[in-house]
Amino acid sequence: MLRASLIGSIAVYVAPLGSQAYASLFEQQLLVRPDWDAAAGVLKYRIDGLSKVTGAKVFARDIRARDMPHWPQQQAHALVLRTTRADCSYDGFDLSLLGDELKPDRVVTANDLTRDGLRFPDFYGEDMLLPEGKTPAYLGQAVAILIFQDFVRFRFAKEKLQFNDAVIRYGAITGPLQRDPWEAVRFVRVGGATPHDDDVFSSLKDAPFSPGYEKHEPVWPAPARDGNLAARGMYHASAIGEELEHPPADWVVLRRRYATQSADTAALEPDNANGWYDSEKQELHLVVPTQSPQEMAQRAATMLQQSRIGLKQLFLHPCYTVGYGSKDSFALPYYALVAAVYGGGRPVRLANDRFEQFQAGLKRHQFNIDYTVAVERGTGLLRSLRAGIIANGGGRKNVSDLLVRVGATSLGSAYYFPKTDVATTAVASRAVDAGSARGYGALETMTATELMMDEIAGELGLDPIEFRLRNVLKTGMRNTQGAIPTGTLRAETVMQKARVHPLWSGRLARKQVYEAAHPGKYYGVGFGCIQWRFGNGVEGSLSRVELAGDGRIAVFNSGAEIGTGTSSGQAVACVRWLGRPADAVELAVTDWTDLPVETSGDPRKMSQDEQDRLAQNPRWSPAYASASSASNSSYYLSHTTREAARIVFVHGLWPAAIAIWASDAAAGSRVPALEEARWREGSLTAGGLEPLPLARLAQEAHRRGLVTGAAVHGFNRWRWAEAEFVVNGLSVRAPIDALSVRYGEGSDASAATAPGRYQVLDRQAVFFPPTQNYNAMVGLSTAAGTLAELVVDAASGQVTLLAHHTLLDCGTMLVPDLVSGQIQGGTATGIGLALHESMPLYEDGPGNGTWNFNRYHLPRGSDVATWTQTAEILQPLSEDEPPKGMAEAAAIPIMAAIVNGIAHAIGHRFRTLPVTPDQIMAVLG
Repeated sequence: MLRASLIGSIAVYVAPLGSQAYASLFEQQLLVRPDWDAAAGVLKYRIDGLSKVTGAKVFARDIRARDMPHWPQQQAHALVLRTTRADCSYDGFDLSLLGDELKPDRVVTANDLTRDGLRFPDFYGEDMLLPEGKTPAYLGQAVAILIFQDFVRFRFAKEKLQFNDAVIRYGAITGPLQRDPWEAVRFVRVGGATPHDDDVFSSLKDAPFSPGYEKHEPVWPAPARDGNLAARGMYHASAIGEELEHPPADWVVLRRRYATQSADTAALEPDNANGWYDSEKQELHLVVPTQSPQEMAQRAATMLQQSRIGLKQLFLHPCYTVGYGSKDSFALPYYALVAAVYGGGRPVRLANDRFEQFQAGLKRHQFNIDYTVAVERGTGLLRSLRAGIIANGGGRKNVSDLLVRVGATSLGSAYYFPKTDVATTAVASRAVDAGSARGYGALETMTATELMMDEIAGELGLDPIEFRLRNVLKTGMRNTQGAIPTGTLRAETVMQKARVHPLWSGRLARKQVYEAAHPGKYYGVGFGCIQWRFGNGVEGSLSRVELAGDGRIAVFNSGAEIGTGTSSGQAVACVRWLGRPADAVELAVTDWTDLPVETSGDPRKMSQDEQDRLAQNPRWSPAYASASSASNSSYYLSHTTREAARIVFVHGLWPAAIAIWASDAAAGSRVPALEEARWREGSLTAGGLEPLPLARLAQEAHRRGLVTGAAVHGFNRWRWAEAEFVVNGLSVRAPIDALSVRYGEGSDASAATAPGRYQVLDRQAVFFPPTQNYNAMVGLSTAAGTLAELVVDAASGQVTLLAHHTLLDCGTMLVPDLVSGQIQGGTATGIGLALHESMPLYEDGPGNGTWNFNRYHLPRGSDVATWTQTAEILQPLSEDEPPKGMAEAAAIPIMAAIVNGIAHAIGHRFRTLPVTPDQIMAVLG
């Protein structure tokens, strides 16, 4: 067990999986050690590849009490009773239909939680279990947990209770609860004379601002040129609106309304957890799937610390899982925690079936988007944009406040707008909770922007890609927040390549030929392009890289594996500095006693003065460890691994190499420069000197007591924090904010370096990104574009994809096969959202407990261009360009490409997703 921390009086330990099932994975060769093709510079197969294709991969859902050797072996089971109405008071439940044989061994209600002081962590709001007499805040709200000590009675009882409306009793009709929005915020920008000049007003230069509320509706402040921030922002917003209402003669102004659907996150591992509370030792053990084990450990410990339940130790076992946002800040583990506490000493498993997952799992926010866009007719240049965005956040706040900010600040995508006024609101409703589904708000707004680009091009009589190229956001230009995105922007390259691709350049002639040969079929080609920022603006990551005396490499990282191949990517992140991938990778690590890092305050809201004050503590950082979300694993979580490997190389392997070469008479007296160092098929060379295998270098580094291990912490607020350290008497400045090093234990090691143990190095200075950077809402970004070739059937309205081609900028690929897989999976996500996936928000939707995949159409093999899909990855700009997050980026442009392709096919533009056969037939008549 790994001791993570002491939270209050509770010792928290985290051990990934921690079961017999996990221990046997390597023994059964279901997980394999990295096999590196040194000549080609690629990983031959992913670490978990064999287990995935044989169906043998172990997920949290697979773990039972018998898999945990130190647990009681009798597994108990729990189910949650939920309301299916949210317009009247809840008056209790009736279990009489179960009789004496099937009645639960324990029933947990709000009264129990109140008595024992158990409540949700603050993030999740009120009423973990709804008390009698209150109106449910949303459909599917939990009212009780039923615990059964054996599976057979649990199974028969569940069959009697599920889909039975008589179980829950309702009282007086109250109507749905009326509440203020979860968030409302406005982003206004008035640019300078050119895209490179300082702004007159912007969110980065000034700040975004929020309204007051009246009758649960946002009320924006009165405009005033010389007023406070909000009043000045509204002054510029009003001026933008007035100009759009009375535009110059050469402006074309288009007003359009778009809508995207509520959808399921649809991870094929439903939410689950398994827990055991040992009342004698006051220990709680939890097996959970989670995208953020650090967050889960902190919140669970705090929840119990604030209760009357005696607890001394919390053991958390995060497992392999599948995320897509569904396991990010989701509530089920806390219900499992409660079930374990009241389980009577037996382990209790709480696992949704698919009906329950639809009823209670996190959903995609439904969006309504109003756009007003002005463009100069003569030049085809965009001049102004005003947007009103309303997202349905459902019954709990979850991440709705952050998500609508991302949606609002992402809508500019790959285009330059001199003036923007974007107001966004996340409403509270009786719908099921909406969370951080793949795309995180940007998917919806970027798709709407891409549909708008095609409409404007049509209005101007321009080729849609030519129009995009006239307005593309280029490197050094300011975005809709007034920020200059980091790095080189490559959307222009994506557009240029798409313009000459045969799918696009030959589309008009091919349409004539195809339709002549296939009567009753309409042929079309569409395009979509985005500039997607990855990460969340407050990323924290920890990594430790260790080199054994025989050259074996081990990596430890704070990120979790959620099916994206993070474990393989972390292994390959070592290659740049250590010549080959790690032999062992451990993820979801929370034991960082060798690298003490403290954090406090809210990095999204703190002032610059507060950050400057806290930074005087050499152990402090604005954020500790990020969840595995926001496409952050390839860049943010790997950054610290690369930096730790670099420290080991520069202060361990390189001086070892210099010593070996110096002792070789054939090498002469020449001392090569570090810049000359190159790995060639597992051996290090420089300037023609003898290639040295990693094992020989590791042995020498250990013998001499050089650096053989490094633990680092990094923080990124759209730019990496940097700090200065002294390593072996050398001043080092690196893009990290905390560092510990381990020295070799060889015969020549110095006692002063405490060989074999980690030494925490006090930073000499630190340079955190300014707090205002968070308002930029953008750092590094990924450009992605997709061409979609499709056919619409005139008799049925069915859309068939003939081919799709993705163009992607993702920096330096860690594992090319994983990039390919993410493109395919992301594209399938976009196809589903464009054509198939949708559900009602309220009473007829999943909150009523009757939804499953028989009513919800996930894309299948027949829905994607399985054998004709292609992709082109842009070459990295340099050999040192880092990898970029790209999974979500691949999902978005295909949506617009399909809808634009349908417009090319039948001459009608749809603005509500998904585009269904019924909608198409209504147009075709």
